[in-house]
Amino acid sequence: MVKRTFDILISSFALALLAPLFCSLAVAVYFMIGSPVLFRQLRPGLNGSPFEIIKFRSMREALDDTGEPLPDGQRLTRFGSWLRATSLDELPELWNVLKGDMSLVGPRPLCMEYLPLYNDEQARRHNVRPGITGWAQVNGRNRISWQRKFEFDVWYVDNRTLLLDLRILVLTAKSVLKRSGISSETHATMEDFTGN
Repeated sequence: MVKRTFDILISSFALALLAPLFCSLAVAVYFMIGSPVLFRQLRPGLNGSPFEIIKFRSMREALDDTGEPLPDGQRLTRFGSWLRATSLDELPELWNVLKGDMSLVGPRPLCMEYLPLYNDEQARRHNVRPGITGWAQVNGRNRISWQRKFEFDVWYVDNRTLLLDLRILVLTAKSVLKRSGISSETHATMEDFTGN
């Protein structure tokens, strides 16, 4: 209850305070990337239940000759790269936090198609609400392996406290300012998880 109350207070305050920034970013995304301004996708939430995550778009729509989306590196625009580097693309997720789909801190919500690929230990990351930021994000973000990322996620599930959440939020701010761990060494964002 304390964590949820904290999430509601901070997310509602941030949404009100950052409203002018939201409007400015929405206009910028519309003119520099296109419509729709928001990216929406089903992600697994608490206990693996699906919810619709909301982010600012950072990639353009581009398909190959077979109708499949081009690799992330070819669809990610210069402005989109900046959005990701500053984590401003994540701001609309504050609405997900206010609704109760997410928390400010928790394991990042990944793709629905990953659910059957987790082993029993990795699946425990869904025992808590997913977060805008998490223990894995302040310990390497996209520069660490999937295995290490899941280890950090499960460690958080077992050790979560409000004090740890506050520490993670402070470390996240430092990480965003340094723009560290944005991409993996071999991919524009992060390689797909293909199982253990």
